[in-house]
Amino acid sequence: MKLNIKKKIGSAIVASMLISVSATAGVNVDLAYPSGKLDNATDVMNNVYFVNHFFAFKNYSIEKVGRTITAIVKKSEGQKPLTETVERFLNNDYADDANIKSKDLAVFRAGKMRGTGMLITDYKDDTKSQEYLLWLPALRKVRRFAQPAHDDSWGGTDFTFGDVTLRKPMHEKHSLMGTQKLGMDLKSLVISAGEQTSLTKHLPAGTNEYADRDVYKVKSETKFSGWWYDYRITYVDTKTFADYHTEYFKDGKMIKFLDKNWKKMDATTDPRALRWYTWYGKDLRNNHESLAYIPKKVTKHDQDKFKVGKKKYNASSLWQESTLRKIKR
Repeated sequence: MKLNIKKKIGSAIVASMLISVSATAGVNVDLAYPSGKLDNATDVMNNVYFVNHFFAFKNYSIEKVGRTITAIVKKSEGQKPLTETVERFLNNDYADDANIKSKDLAVFRAGKMRGTGMLITDYKDDTKSQEYLLWLPALRKVRRFAQPAHDDSWGGTDFTFGDVTLRKPMHEKHSLMGTQKLGMDLKSLVISAGEQTSLTKHLPAGTNEYADRDVYKVKSETKFSGWWYDYRITYVDTKTFADYHTEYFKDGKMIKFLDKNWKKMDATTDPRALRWYTWYGKDLRNNHESLAYIPKKVTKHDQDKFKVGKKKYNASSLWQESTLRKIKR
């Protein structure tokens, strides 16, 4: 029983990644939009971090609307895909709090993690680790646990914790390789008709929508010794700072790539106010593929009222440990 609980906690930490995009970093939530073209690679990556952590919004959520919900799909070569679904609520509105930068709540609705809840608190002190609270439905208890390792896989996907939440711009040495047209399609996960389910039969295809966009090409060399990659190359939109495509290299060979399909949010003025539509990742060493698909219908921002399952909350009551205890399997 204890072993199963440990596995459940480990899976929850990893699976929380799409969910927890709010990590400690030396990038402020009020980072100003650049006044002109950037010639410093670190400045570029600071803005990429701003975009990926949704700092342009007071709060951001991916909710369940009817039967529509965010899906996480994983596929090993020659095997059937596995899926999970999740709701997520992020709050960046802590300007009056001297300690907290953001709070992130995730609730898993289907898959192995069904009924599990996660509340992650990120602090303004960059030296302080995040706080993780996990609701385990089988035990009907909340457990605290340590921040995961950067190179841990996110729930068996091809995204690591570093990819999604923990890597800060200061963890790498950045150099600008110039600007160019993106010049490539963004890929997505393709599932054969015989393996499709109600959740996966309408997954978005890849797109060439951004092929003609101007991008910064940034090389980022890790500062960690003996790391799983030596450097990565990221293609970043010069206007929105969307990181469309990232390639990871080890010993001079590309071992993994990530493609992100970003969309503009409604009623916002900051060009960096974007939402995820899809994340696609592929490990070239074993051909394992992963996709996170966030339909437009479920994406909301800057709300005052929230609905989690059948319960309603306001901003002051949602991001609390008590919310975890109300989750039903």
